Amino acid sequence: MKDNFKSNAKKSISGWLLIFPAIICVYFMIVRPQVLGIAYSFAKMKGFRITGFAGLDNFVRVVKDSLFPKLLLNTFSYTFWSIIIGYFVPILLAIVLNEMVHFRNGFRIMTYFPAALPGVAVMMLWYFLYYPDASGLFNMILVKLGFKSYIWLQDPKWVIPWIVVPMTWHGAGATVLYYFAALQSVNRELYEAAMMDGAGFIRRIRVVAFPHIAAISLLFLVKQIIGVFSIMEQPLQMTDGGPNNASMSLGLQTYKYAFVQNKPQLAMALSVIMFLILCIATIFYFKMEKKLSDNM
Repeated sequence: MKDNFKSNAKKSISGWLLIFPAIICVYFMIVRPQVLGIAYSFAKMKGFRITGFAGLDNFVRVVKDSLFPKLLLNTFSYTFWSIIIGYFVPILLAIVLNEMVHFRNGFRIMTYFPAALPGVAVMMLWYFLYYPDASGLFNMILVKLGFKSYIWLQDPKWVIPWIVVPMTWHGAGATVLYYFAALQSVNRELYEAAMMDGAGFIRRIRVVAFPHIAAISLLFLVKQIIGVFSIMEQPLQMTDGGPNNASMSLGLQTYKYAFVQNKPQLAMALSVIMFLILCIATIFYFKMEKKLSDNM
């Protein structure tokens, strides 16, 4: 018994020593910042120094801000347009890639290439493509075709979709590979059986391919909602929230609270509000996943 206990203890110690660096990283990079952020949201602060307890006052100030309803609507608009523009693109590209016979590797590299570029570089590239005067590439094309120049990112009605387009271009490639890997795991005999039954391309995708990527597509839907709901860098780099706060998001307002207005307590309060909204989305995902698993 003692020998077994010593042997198990040694194995346990060895295992803990192996994962100890990961535990330290998780604590300092994830757990500690989240706990401190929640604590700061209930504090009175001068700069980044706590001076007292504020209760729910920071949350009330954030919600009563005249910009808050617009920021919330803009953030949901980002999420909506990211689903409309960007959710189905990786699925379609993965299906095309899976059906290709020739130039598959080349097409895979071309699809993934934008994801390898730095995000700042991508946003700056598209900013100049969208440039509102005749020097912008898109406006050059419009003028050549006989149309007038368009203001692109200065159009308050459509600025959010124009920001979502480069986000999709930049991020779709990595997601395509996941869908492609899921499609590659499908038994080719199922496709052959569907073809023998007279199934065309669309029906093969609907009957054979889609059921195999349904679970991962739901996972990426929730992942996309969570990621886009926290959007900050793209509108900061391309429009700084303009024109007239038309592209301002909750995430960008969090940044401005903390580093422009020097009100970190309000930034933490807004972050907690965003966290609670995303928790609801996560709970919805787990319920949908359970229903999907039960039906399969």
